[in-house]
Amino acid sequence: MRAVLAIDGPEARLRPDLLIENLHRLQDTYGALFHRHLAALAEASALSLTEVYEVATFYAHFDVLADGETPAPLTVRVCDSVTCAMMGGETLANRLTDTLGQDVRVVRAPCMGRCATAPVAEVGHRHLDHASEAKIADAVARGHVSPEIPDYMDFTAYQAAGGYDLLHACREGRRSPDEIIAIIDEAGLRGFGGAGFPTALKWRAVAKTSKPRLMAVNADEGEPGTFKDRFFLESDPHRFLEGMLIAAWAVDVDEIYVYVRDEYPAGLTILTRELAALEDAGLTGGASVYLRRGAGAYICGEESAMMASIEGKRGLPRHRPPYVSEVGLFGRPTLSHNVETLFWVRDVVEKGADWFASQGMNGAKGPRSFSVSGRVADPGVKLAPAGIPVRALIDEYCGGMAPGHRFAGYLPGGASGGILPASMDDIPLDFGTLEAHGCLIGSAAVIVFSDQDDVRDIARNLMRFFADESCGQCTPCRLGTEKALMLMQRDDWDEPLLTELSDAMRDASICGLGQAAPNPLMCVFRYFSEG
Repeated sequence: MRAVLAIDGPEARLRPDLLIENLHRLQDTYGALFHRHLAALAEASALSLTEVYEVATFYAHFDVLADGETPAPLTVRVCDSVTCAMMGGETLANRLTDTLGQDVRVVRAPCMGRCATAPVAEVGHRHLDHASEAKIADAVARGHVSPEIPDYMDFTAYQAAGGYDLLHACREGRRSPDEIIAIIDEAGLRGFGGAGFPTALKWRAVAKTSKPRLMAVNADEGEPGTFKDRFFLESDPHRFLEGMLIAAWAVDVDEIYVYVRDEYPAGLTILTRELAALEDAGLTGGASVYLRRGAGAYICGEESAMMASIEGKRGLPRHRPPYVSEVGLFGRPTLSHNVETLFWVRDVVEKGADWFASQGMNGAKGPRSFSVSGRVADPGVKLAPAGIPVRALIDEYCGGMAPGHRFAGYLPGGASGGILPASMDDIPLDFGTLEAHGCLIGSAAVIVFSDQDDVRDIARNLMRFFADESCGQCTPCRLGTEKALMLMQRDDWDEPLLTELSDAMRDASICGLGQAAPNPLMCVFRYFSEG
């Protein structure tokens, strides 16, 4: 295994698939992407200038400036996604320009994956939880712009607690791939990135393909309300890494690419550090491990868009078939997983399929990490039984509702998962239980709102997010989200027209963004007609 973040050698750095990495280097060094640098990069990488510009202008975290323009000395990003908006983020953003002065650029930004501590701001690359004007001004004045690295279980501590014993057993022949996959199958472990595809079925499908095989790990959770993967990366990264290496061994892949959100600089630092520790300890296998840094694009949470981004391209989803298990990253069969699924691999195998399956309730299997935010007393990542109803999740894991707030409704699966009223608080939160109600569990991002929140404001916020984040590849999504938002800005919503528009988006959009964008809107019509 070779852990690589800064690619070695000048020739390697100019490969076309490293275009986004090189754009990051330019942005980090010069504070922006200038025309002369992009032209030089295109020539050195044997790419057309159009190819470089279309990538540089696709991602939100790249600032393309004309030669002679001056980049802002410092950028402050303020999250305006639904939970932060509920907690005053939009008001905070509006007031910061006057507070910070003209030398600081204030930018509204989508979800930063810290919804439990809303409102959130980012000064340079340092995130501020429960952000306020005073806290942001103080960070700017002190020059606190680098990410804070939280305490976490490092390699030494993880290994001392039995970590990597299972990986050793696998590589030494004491466990076989068929045995491991059978245990995962019996346990019912599924993909926790949103789709819920059975893990064992995915492993078996990829293992049957021709070599070389690759693996892509999605650590780019951009769904508003979702922050579970950040929690795992910043607290117990090696449990995820061991699961990743076991999966790579079981499927016999040659290269692993871990795609990390640019909004997670601490997680990227931790992974870089801990992968180096693994290599130094001799825990190497047959696969090289590469870290790739996202650049601010929600669409790259979709697996084919993520793979396009890893290849140095715009993050555009593609039609299926072929599926990525057959034709994925760099045209090779690819095993695609998210962080949480791999996090559970070690526990499933060591503790047994029965242990994992018995953790669920209401017919569901396994424990599940719920990202809970909004009007609850104790938000955060809650490890609870899959299939738990939202009322029990709030009361037993979140300390009930926040003082002064009465439960009015909830988003069971983040921005795309729809909206349900408090009266429907007994539905098991699991795959397959919410679809009949026009909702999805997705990545289990539960956002709770109260009688003090306007459900139409919430729906507008979500549609604005989808309109901003549409990759623009297909007309139904690109224009549909824009027109839906325009119609939703009116006092009176034209239900027949919005329903017709939503049907077109669902039926004709290429990927899940356009297909799921109408879910919250349709739920408002269905369950909050008096709202």
